[in-house]
Amino acid sequence: MQLMWLSGPTGRVKSISVTARNILIAAGGLALALVLVGFALNWVGLRIAVEYNPDLARSLGGVTTEAEQQRMEAVYRQNLLQLQASLNQTVQDVKKLETLKNRFMALATPVSLKDRAPDIQDAKGGPFVLPAFTQNIIGQLFRQPLQTELQQTVSQVNSVNDALQSQQQNWRQHLEWLEALPIGVPVQSDFRLTSGFGLRNDPFTGALAMHEGIDFSAEVGTPVVAAGPGLVVRSEWDNTFGHVIEIKHAENFLTRYAHLSKRLVTENTNVGHQTPIGAVGSTGRSTGPHLHYEIFQNGKVLNPLKVLPHKAH
Repeated sequence: MQLMWLSGPTGRVKSISVTARNILIAAGGLALALVLVGFALNWVGLRIAVEYNPDLARSLGGVTTEAEQQRMEAVYRQNLLQLQASLNQTVQDVKKLETLKNRFMALATPVSLKDRAPDIQDAKGGPFVLPAFTQNIIGQLFRQPLQTELQQTVSQVNSVNDALQSQQQNWRQHLEWLEALPIGVPVQSDFRLTSGFGLRNDPFTGALAMHEGIDFSAEVGTPVVAAGPGLVVRSEWDNTFGHVIEIKHAENFLTRYAHLSKRLVTENTNVGHQTPIGAVGSTGRSTGPHLHYEIFQNGKVLNPLKVLPHKAH
């Protein structure tokens, strides 16, 4: 097929042959031209977006300028610094809490059992160790990749969490152990310690005698409570102790409460910490209202002041 036409003032006849080959060449050239124009327009558009609208550039193709990238990393690094500072403060607060807890445990643990107390440094997760943050943290941040620093911080956070869980488990174990011991004050009101443990002059004979407990002087009827959870193994009248109660506790402890005005529990009764068991009186061999309190361990009498918390002295 040929196309013919007249060209110019001379009326010269021109023609072109329209063949399949020529059509394919023209179509291919047009397609290539359109692709090149498309790439050019996309590149120009992204360049304009990068310079004037970085958010649009990110949405179009994830492209940012070097300055925009630096600004983004600066924000991330600032957040990372704040996270690490917060983590450091958390660690310091936990160390302070641990110190206070250790002081409490030292005060509350009976002297005779200090070597048998749960070891606070023997938790399954290991001792609590401060995260190894660098001293010149800002300088270090810009000398290593941001992703590396993020991974290190996440690892440190996980280490702190693991240490905290281990410490919490150990503290709970120690507290449960303490709560099973007779370390509570047996009088639930105002009192005075009028006679201590050891040698004294007997109030009836004046002769030197051993006083195997301590006396809490209080008004008749003042509530007497169990110094710790246990089983009542004695609740009866005794010519020397008057109304007397004995309770067996963990670690082979036994506590005795004497000269009561009344008894509120019977033998083979389980009692809890601070459960009311009787009232102060002056029964038996007594010269006035008071609670005579004794503590034994493995059948050996102990000075109650070495078992009671210091605040009760």
